[in-house]
Amino acid sequence: MVNGRTVLERFPAGGPRGSWPAEEFAQARRSEGLQAEVVMDLASDMFLVIVRGGEAAVDALA
Repeated sequence: MVNGRTVLERFPAGGPRGSWPAEEFAQARRSEGLQAEVVMDLASDMFLVIVRGGEAAVDALA
């Protein structure tokens, strides 16, 4: 957990054209009841799927 956020998954920014794996992963987590969102980490050039609030997200995944 960093800054009150839990990173669920990381995806490279250079994915295949027309493919949105981070968005698809986040949507699947939202269908499970998590408030997942996609953010860009410019330093690592990765899309991160995160849940804000940390501990509540970990409990929901268990």
